[in-house]
Amino acid sequence: MHKRITRRAFCSMLLALPFPAQAQQPKKVPLIGYLLTTSVPTIVGPQMEIFRQALRDLGYIEGNNILIEYRYIEGRQDRVPSLIAELVQLKVDVLIVGTLTSIRAAKQATSTIPIIMVTSGDPVATGIVDSLARPGGNITGLTLLTRELNGKRIELLKEAVPGISRVGVLWDPRGPGPAIAFKEYEAAAGSLKIKLQSLEVRDANPDFEGAFKAAVKGRASALIEISSSVFNRHARRIADFAIKNRLPSMCEASEFVEAGCLMSYSSSRAEIFRRLAVYVDKILKGTKPADIPVEQPMRFELVVNLKTAKQIGVTIDPNLLVRAQKVIR
Repeated sequence: MHKRITRRAFCSMLLALPFPAQAQQPKKVPLIGYLLTTSVPTIVGPQMEIFRQALRDLGYIEGNNILIEYRYIEGRQDRVPSLIAELVQLKVDVLIVGTLTSIRAAKQATSTIPIIMVTSGDPVATGIVDSLARPGGNITGLTLLTRELNGKRIELLKEAVPGISRVGVLWDPRGPGPAIAFKEYEAAAGSLKIKLQSLEVRDANPDFEGAFKAAVKGRASALIEISSSVFNRHARRIADFAIKNRLPSMCEASEFVEAGCLMSYSSSRAEIFRRLAVYVDKILKGTKPADIPVEQPMRFELVVNLKTAKQIGVTIDPNLLVRAQKVIR
């Protein structure tokens, strides 16, 4: 004799049956948009590998559970708005930018996509964020705040070459970042009784030879390079001209010293790109950029090229070398 099944029991049985699951929506793979200042492998490669490794340490494998769409400025600031627009149209989950021009373009292009910046300027003074502690809006990231670094660079250059009194500053005046940096160098040089000679290089195909001729004619006894997306592509040329004209050079990134410039003093590149991955992780896990404080890297690196020092006839004080994090021999 069959037992009568109640409606409740019947429903329970139905729920227990192994019906095929409805087609589940595949989990969306996060897409990162990354606007790079250059496509030169010697500049981009090491930094990007640090970034990728930091992402891997956080559980993100590029091409697997995270995708990165790259765009390259290649020294042409006029390309920035269109490149930003391309990345915005791709509906990236995070947008990473690294120059003041690209940060402003990104801010203008979107108010919803989270933007992570790496800037050498003061993002509060330039109106990018409300404050470092609470940026507001859709932008956060890292600021190198080079004002203190620029003063230290001139001090270190004078320590390496005690007799300098006139320093040529190689810079591209078209961008807002270099213009701010030049003023900071002027303020620091004045306190050290050093005169600066402005060596402006404006074009996408820069006339470095003309700039160095002007430096020699103006009796500059050393050189400071203000980094820009144009100059990053020509680190080797800048180093070669400095060596040819026997000008001790202070640069803003260690890659220039590896290319042959005399010295650099900068925030730790490894720390910057590791922290960049942490910002990506926080945003992908749901934290709003407005609630993530803008950080300043706390580690700084002095890099000295002794091979170049020998070529241009400069003897570096051993006390200075002891303080260097890296010495190229």
